[in-house]
Amino acid sequence: MKIFNWTNIRLVLILGLVLFLYSFAQHRNGDRKLKKSMVVFVGENTLFVKPETVNKLLIENKRDASSIRKDEVDLNKIEKTLDAQDMIEKSDVFVSIDGVLKAVVKQKTPIARIYNGDRSFYIDYEGDKMPLSDNFTARVPLVSGAINEKNNEDLAALFRTIYDDAFLRKNIIAIQIMPNGSLKMFNRNYDYVIDFGRTMNVDRKFRNYKAFFQKAVLDSTLYKYNKIDLRFTEQVVCTK
Repeated sequence: MKIFNWTNIRLVLILGLVLFLYSFAQHRNGDRKLKKSMVVFVGENTLFVKPETVNKLLIENKRDASSIRKDEVDLNKIEKTLDAQDMIEKSDVFVSIDGVLKAVVKQKTPIARIYNGDRSFYIDYEGDKMPLSDNFTARVPLVSGAINEKNNEDLAALFRTIYDDAFLRKNIIAIQIMPNGSLKMFNRNYDYVIDFGRTMNVDRKFRNYKAFFQKAVLDSTLYKYNKIDLRFTEQVVCTK
């Protein structure tokens, strides 16, 4: 019986060598410094937050990414810091093979601008509040009136419907929330008021409005009306 099994010994030595080389490479790689940092925005091109602002958070207020060692970078911490920003919906931070610290950033999408007395802010696509930006002003409906916990969800769904529809997004420029909860809307190119009623049967009301609009454009009657009433889901009532 052999005391030593040379095949097993060789396997152990090879495994030990592989682990040593891996540990050595990891140590060398960790000692290396980053080459630079880069910010990439995905989605719409409108920049509500400056790349310089994101980059400053990315390198944690250091002057230059090249002064940071790879093993000093806490990617999870940086992502949480970026995601906590009011203008950012989601970020993905990683270090590329060539030593570039990169952040792929998706900004929040504003779908309505709320004006409530002395303060103004956006409602984003998820229905959350989003501050105004000094860099860009979104072309979204201006909403006046009271938004509260009771109507916030229904109004956010209405704003999303308008935002997702190319026709409505282009034409509905303002919404007024009345004390009784009904809505009045205003068109970009015409002087009439749209009496929308409450946030019920939203899709059907908008379908009725678009069908009416397409027909009225053809016979040039849109300029004659002062009010378009959509409260009755089976018909559109126009008042001159």
